[in-house]
Amino acid sequence: MKSYFITGTDTGVGKTAITAALAASLRKRNIDVGVMKPVASGVARKTGFRSSDVALLHEAAQVNDKEEMINPVFLPLSVSPFDAAKILNLKIDMKIVFERFHSLLKAHQMLLVEGIGGIMTPIARDFFVADMIKEMELETIIVTRATLGTLNHTIMTVKMCKEYGITVKGIIINYFDEKGSPAERNAPSTLHEITGLTILGTVPFVKDYQKLETMTSAVEKNVNLDLFIS
Repeated sequence: MKSYFITGTDTGVGKTAITAALAASLRKRNIDVGVMKPVASGVARKTGFRSSDVALLHEAAQVNDKEEMINPVFLPLSVSPFDAAKILNLKIDMKIVFERFHSLLKAHQMLLVEGIGGIMTPIARDFFVADMIKEMELETIIVTRATLGTLNHTIMTVKMCKEYGITVKGIIINYFDEKGSPAERNAPSTLHEITGLTILGTVPFVKDYQKLETMTSAVEKNVNLDLFIS
């Protein structure tokens, strides 16, 4: 069974909510789904997992994997990993990241790996999210939003994947409004026409998107999960 890397066109497109909902939905199909967020940044939580994103992924997948396996690198600043490492005077150890990735890959039928920011978010000066995906050799799912500007952001992301030799499984359009502007309504068909990629689903705006049950229901109704296990 294939594993996937979930990336986004930029920050705030709902990668974590989509990844968590996918994990929960596939779990309902009795698939042993592992989750991983190799690098996370942001304000540390006072209890439980340091990253709220990692906490949500762990809840969705219902795994027993420890925090340091799911999230080997946590940087307590809301900036890019590269900037956080510079400010905190830290070195991000990608060797540990890849070791734990391979351990999780062996431990589960399927592994969903969520990136940080967009595909060209810098982890080091000359090492980007795209380099991490390339090293992991995973098919990638691009999460984008259906708003004005999405064509530019999504097409650039697809082109960078091609440049890096990354296989793209398809696109999930989040925050979709079928009654929205012409740009929003046409986004799925236009993106498919230009990129040639499968639109795996169009997920409507969910007010309580951090509520796992609500987001999972939206994904189950609007994403073709059969494509993930074929």
